[in-house]
Amino acid sequence: MSEKSNNTNRPTHAIWHVNGEGEKARWTRIGSSWMHKDKKGSNLKFDCLPLTGRVVLREITEQDNTTEDFNGASQGGAQ
Repeated sequence: MSEKSNNTNRPTHAIWHVNGEGEKARWTRIGSSWMHKDKKGSNLKFDCLPLTGRVVLREITEQDNTTEDFNGASQGGAQ
């Protein structure tokens, strides 16, 4: 299998549940997303669904792979 084929199986975005606002917001990763080949949509896989707060879709970074949740405001994730 080529390297290009391996990379297409990895999710391109992480799905986050955000509870709270600003510096006190709590971000918890709740799923992943894979972009369609035409880049006009994506498939979403949720590991859980939040009842409160909001859902945010962000590109996956190296830091996302080392932690399950973080304070999004300190990571540039403030909305």
